[in-house]
Amino acid sequence: MPDSAPADLARWRDLRRLTEGYRRWIALAAALSLLGSGLALAQPLLAGRAIDAAAGGTVPWPVLGALAGLFTAQASALALARWVQAYTGETMTRNLRRTVAGHVLRVRLSVLDRVRTGDLIARACGDTTIVKTLVAQSMGTGVAGVAGLIATVVVLGWLDRWLLLMVVVLFGVAVGSLLAVVSRLRVASRAAQNAEGTLTADLERALGGVRTVRACRAEPVEAARIDRAAGRAYVANLRMAGLVALSGPTNDLAVSGAFLAVLLVGSTRVAAGETSLGRLVAFTLAMTYLSSPIYEIFQAVSAVQQGSGALHRINEMLSLPTEKDQAVAVVPMARRPGPVLEFRDVWFGYDRTRPVLRGISFTVPARGHIALVGPSGAGKSTIFALAERFYEPDRGAVLLNGRDVRFASYARHRAAVGLVEQDCPLLAGTLRENLLYGARFTDSRFTDSRFTDSRFTDSRVTDAELARVLRMTGLTAVVAALPRGLDTPVGERGRRLSGGQRQRVAIARCLLARPRLILLDEPTAHLDPDGERALAEALREVSAVCALVVIAHRFSTVQSADRVLVVDGGMVTAEGTHDELSRSDPYYRRLATVTLPSWHGSP
Repeated sequence: MPDSAPADLARWRDLRRLTEGYRRWIALAAALSLLGSGLALAQPLLAGRAIDAAAGGTVPWPVLGALAGLFTAQASALALARWVQAYTGETMTRNLRRTVAGHVLRVRLSVLDRVRTGDLIARACGDTTIVKTLVAQSMGTGVAGVAGLIATVVVLGWLDRWLLLMVVVLFGVAVGSLLAVVSRLRVASRAAQNAEGTLTADLERALGGVRTVRACRAEPVEAARIDRAAGRAYVANLRMAGLVALSGPTNDLAVSGAFLAVLLVGSTRVAAGETSLGRLVAFTLAMTYLSSPIYEIFQAVSAVQQGSGALHRINEMLSLPTEKDQAVAVVPMARRPGPVLEFRDVWFGYDRTRPVLRGISFTVPARGHIALVGPSGAGKSTIFALAERFYEPDRGAVLLNGRDVRFASYARHRAAVGLVEQDCPLLAGTLRENLLYGARFTDSRFTDSRFTDSRFTDSRVTDAELARVLRMTGLTAVVAALPRGLDTPVGERGRRLSGGQRQRVAIARCLLARPRLILLDEPTAHLDPDGERALAEALREVSAVCALVVIAHRFSTVQSADRVLVVDGGMVTAEGTHDELSRSDPYYRRLATVTLPSWHGSP
């Protein structure tokens, strides 16, 4: 294959990068393995002397003592070598997983939209385990195997070069067979790993939407999908296992055949006086050590073939583009006169061929309540995604406090802009952990100390501030009713809480982070009338000290806004107060009648 040489070069380059920082440990493991092999090779030589001495009628006690010492030293050296290999492999795997996790969490959302989460999980967990096997079985063991093979051949040649020639021929056939297996193992390994990634992705897909699956009675459909993926993984893994299984019998057959041939030919040579019985026994014992380095070399090459496929998949993941800050000075975000947020002729499309936002422009004052209204698909959630810097505009600019957001770090920007998504995602853990999730990462240089009183200017949240936010969002009674209060687990994705409770928790989490701009995506979607009234009061309180932008579909939310922006077709088609738009804009008047129902009826 014309691409095999560049592929092999790239593979070894990847392995070299992988071992940076661990080569001393790998060298130590190789040295200990080589020491064990050397001690093993010395044993046949002493055994041969012992047999020759015993044939002469004397008991070679010193030689027997030396043999016992060699056995003990060999066992100790090999045990220590295996521990060093295991330590190196586990340490490398831990650091590799840390690198992978840190990278994936910063991959651009536009890229994550195109990949399957389950496959990323498989690469971060399963493939890194295979790489650990690569380190444990190839780096140190392979080097020691090559050195041990050379040393064994030298010893055998010194004992009897004619018997060695016969052994080399027999083992050469076995090695040729093993190389044929190895050449197909890399392809089979990568196919198996891709199949495992697909299986994990399909399982994550079904479990992530398990309620939808059950509500639609689609369990058989998802089970069949997962079964097909499991079947492909089954076939791929069996193919790889079959190739690996061929190596054992081939090696064993070569050893058995060579052993019988050496006994037959060697006995003839002893009878003819061409060699001694002791040298024949020494040769036979040394020959048994020949299979070990050959098998170690094969295992090392197999591990490289399998591990290179896993390493390739990991490197593919590490090559995904991430959010990278431009080189800017990190300075406190001083409040400037003028709008806190501005969209200036912003164009954006998720696939760059069909723009969702078409030259949209608007400003958000430093204080007050702005409502975004419009039909589904108009671009309202996309505006929030760009304001939070999940995506970057194709054209135009988004400004925060008068500065282009592209010249601020992501952490600095997101500390100043809080977002409450419509589906209100919570993380597995306690209610307290979810409430403080954003606050624990807050940097007071980039947030608004006026959001609460002056005592709360750092990232720590006091009990008084927590109680205040719980009261604002109507969570005080909810917390009191939970069996363990704030330390009650919320379940996977917050499923132990109702939809309205999850929404309140998400809003409280955002408030506790003390941003200067808060984005709320339909905050009343899951609230009852009492909760809606409580939220309206909280929004009035919050909008007095910071900027508040709300995607609204409820009349009560729109009516309380200081200004309403009508978004349609990716553009702001009208703006003003609710009363002004109701009088002057026919489209808004129809929209208010059709899509802005109120719990309390229309005005």
